[in-house]
Amino acid sequence: MLRTPTGGAGNGTATADDRPMSIGTVLLQLRDEFPEVTISKIRFLEAEGLVEPQRTPSGYRKFRSDDVERLAQVLRMQRDHYLPLKVIREHLDAVARGERAPLPAPDGERDLSDGSWMGGTGRSTAARIGRAELLAAAEVTESDLDAWESYGLVVPSADGGYDAETVTVARLVADLGRFGLEPRHLRAMRAAADREAGLIEQVVAPLRRHRNPQTRAHAEATAKELAELSVRLHSALVQTALQIRLH
Repeated sequence: MLRTPTGGAGNGTATADDRPMSIGTVLLQLRDEFPEVTISKIRFLEAEGLVEPQRTPSGYRKFRSDDVERLAQVLRMQRDHYLPLKVIREHLDAVARGERAPLPAPDGERDLSDGSWMGGTGRSTAARIGRAELLAAAEVTESDLDAWESYGLVVPSADGGYDAETVTVARLVADLGRFGLEPRHLRAMRAAADREAGLIEQVVAPLRRHRNPQTRAHAEATAKELAELSVRLHSALVQTALQIRLH
């Protein structure tokens, strides 16, 4: 749930207490619902015209609560409907003009102008998306995706489609690329992920082979929990390593 420091953010109306916020404060407001968001992502969305914060005379960004809510709307529409920024921007601009603006989606056109997507936290119901939808969702080129696939960072299924988690991977690889990290730099991360997946599989494999359906279901829950713990451990180890190097 998006935290709003003042009243009025939900309806885009500023109040007397709607004090301007730094980009760091905006990041904290968004992190509850969008843990993967970064300052670089917010700056990128600004550069793409999705939000226009005020600037101080010295050039610092100052966001209002309606800017934060607009960012949240953009991030939800990307996450839940795999929409490119151009489509999102045109939709929001049309809504601001009071127009009804149906949006295209991988499983057909949806009319989201009634705001039905604004409070949702669920994922898209589409099990898979095609190559064109992945390119649009990650906002990258064919050559980018070809490079990612050649290094094993993005792997299509046997039918050539991509699942929702692959969209997340593609977006993260794209975000890292904006810092100059190329696919060849990320091979070690892919290799580490494969090793961690293999370790988890060793733990749950006996449960998955069990004849009892409840035991097999427990295997899936155990695998998910182990994956979450593995991600948290990896993050903590990276943070610890950085602290050692920076002090």
